[in-house]
Amino acid sequence: MEQAWTHTTVLLKEAVEALLPDASRASGTYVDATFGRGGHSRAILERLAPAGRLIAYDKDAEAVAEAARIEDARFSIRHQGFKDVGELPPASVAGLLMDLGISSPQIDNPARGFSFRFDGPLDMRMDTTRGESVAEWLATAEPQQIAEVIRDYGEERFAVQIAKAIAARRQERGPISTTAELAELVAGAVKTREPGQNPATRTFQALRIFINAELEELQQALEASLTVLQPQGRLAVISFHSLEDRIVKQFIAKHSREVYDRRAPFAAPKAMKLKALGRVKPSKAEVDGNPRARSAILRVAERTTDA
Repeated sequence: MEQAWTHTTVLLKEAVEALLPDASRASGTYVDATFGRGGHSRAILERLAPAGRLIAYDKDAEAVAEAARIEDARFSIRHQGFKDVGELPPASVAGLLMDLGISSPQIDNPARGFSFRFDGPLDMRMDTTRGESVAEWLATAEPQQIAEVIRDYGEERFAVQIAKAIAARRQERGPISTTAELAELVAGAVKTREPGQNPATRTFQALRIFINAELEELQQALEASLTVLQPQGRLAVISFHSLEDRIVKQFIAKHSREVYDRRAPFAAPKAMKLKALGRVKPSKAEVDGNPRARSAILRVAERTTDA
């Protein structure tokens, strides 16, 4: 019998209310750029008017299969990453939501290889139908490249030691193929760690982000939002670690101010493209009920009218 993996959507009410703040916007086209297990999508559909439309994206074939269970003519799913929202017509979207966290079924299913808590194949691809797994990449990558990935995407201060241990293991006994092997190797290379944190946490995060090009895709999706959002269209992004949140925060800040041309000091400034509407963190009650929500941050902005 197949395991029924469950998922609790983070900041569900807050994200949907930020995206559709009132009924006057309920007839527009909305995008759930990271469908996951559909918590946000289903809540958006509940608020949409009959003329409204919701387009969802996800690279994970299992998420796409879950989306197929939604029987609503207003809804459609695309087996694509969220960077592909840029293919939508300009100024056609009333609201764009991106939940950057990985879903609980991805973490809890050992076959996906995302977690050091379960032994399974070292995969970590969001889209298992294409691309290179973490095991395949680690089998051939140079130690310097491995160290750079673990340092830059995991903010791991023992990145060099971990990379050397991976290279030595590869030479002595062959490539690493399972999550348990990698977690054990990292634990031997990491000498100290914050209380309560597994030594492999930062390394697993780094390899997942890298193999899925998550930060590059986030940058592309954010830039695309400036094109596809209509005036007063909402951008809502939920991030779960500092690297993601920094990108979102800096993007909104950059486009929430007027730009002056230093070469023409008396010329009118270029109008800002976004209006920052603030950030939201989970309540204590939500974190108590779902500890995986503790690091989540929702940032919201609104598209302005170009000058």
